[in-house]
Amino acid sequence: MSVDLESLYTDLHAHPELSFQETRTAGVIARHLADLGLEVEEGVGRTGLVTRIDNGDGPVVWLRADMDGLPVEEQTGLAYASTARGTDPAGNAVPVMHACGHDMHVTALIGALERLVATADEWSGTVVAVFQPAEEYGAGSQAMIADGVLERYPKPDIVLGQHVTPLPAGTIGVRPGTQMAASDGLTVVMHGRGGHGSRPHSTIDPIVMAAATVMRLQTVVSREVDPRDVAVVTVGSIHAGLKNNIIPAEAKLELSLRYPDDAARERVLGKVERIIRAEADASGAEQTPTITTDHTLPPTINDPEATARLTGAFRRAFGETSVVDPGMFTGSEDVSWFARESGAPLVFWFWGGVDPQTFADALAGGTIERDIPTNHSPFFAPVLQPTIDRGVENLVVAAREFLG
Repeated sequence: MSVDLESLYTDLHAHPELSFQETRTAGVIARHLADLGLEVEEGVGRTGLVTRIDNGDGPVVWLRADMDGLPVEEQTGLAYASTARGTDPAGNAVPVMHACGHDMHVTALIGALERLVATADEWSGTVVAVFQPAEEYGAGSQAMIADGVLERYPKPDIVLGQHVTPLPAGTIGVRPGTQMAASDGLTVVMHGRGGHGSRPHSTIDPIVMAAATVMRLQTVVSREVDPRDVAVVTVGSIHAGLKNNIIPAEAKLELSLRYPDDAARERVLGKVERIIRAEADASGAEQTPTITTDHTLPPTINDPEATARLTGAFRRAFGETSVVDPGMFTGSEDVSWFARESGAPLVFWFWGGVDPQTFADALAGGTIERDIPTNHSPFFAPVLQPTIDRGVENLVVAAREFLG
């Protein structure tokens, strides 16, 4: 009996789990892989899974899908919308949603494995399928590598992966070179001197310090980066204080920084750190701000030769107009660690999940940003079909292109 991929997807979508907490998800994946007759190693990198198809001599192809959800409250109104709750690393109860499409990634990879098992007489080589946790923390791939996944499984001749995105369903977006930006996540603690809200003169107010820092950070991209270059500085979280008549002793900012390469990273990081420290000095802070790097992700760089080869395969399979160059995405990914640490080439592409007519109408009306929810939106909801089927076909075409 074949896997009911639509039911699998809606089940995963309704039951998302936060990074490194994907235990139910892992159990669902393991059961489906066992039904395909595949051996599964669970608990790799805490909650990840790995399986393999050994099919004679030939190249080794790694296929990767991530599987964690996000602390977002779903507002899609779908019959299978998530109402799940979870606990974040700080111990806070939060809503959880598959707002980035990782449920679609898992579904597509399981469907592709089913197809590859069924057509094993048509190809040779080894397929290693990696179901990775904690992509949203930028930590899952390195956790699996630290757990020895590259030692216990055949080294890849190529690493392949894909991501659903707000393109028209049936469209593939891929480009050689930098496909996704590098990023750093920073936590910044601004240290002040707390006191009574009626006596601000006796304090060093970290809220004012933090507010000034947030505003000044906006000038990094607008005034210090060449307009022809790409950089993003986002302050995504600010926390300070517990009561209206207490000036707190500290304020915490959480930053997301994006850049296309290591040279740009060094420049932007230097500017950000300079501003944070300067604003603290300007506020008379008695302690230097604490800047902690929570994660660092390298740019996702597609191997030019392998990308050209796969682009040709996609066009032969789906038509010349089915593949577009989407430009560099300023989002970031940790898939490239598998390729970097193994010395293998990488090809990572995007595939569309938006109803083509809906996308065309929004494009014609100039309302893409308003009407087409993007990844991490509480309204993000890929259409089931043809998104699922094309996600499966993409992986099968890609794997078969590089297998014997």
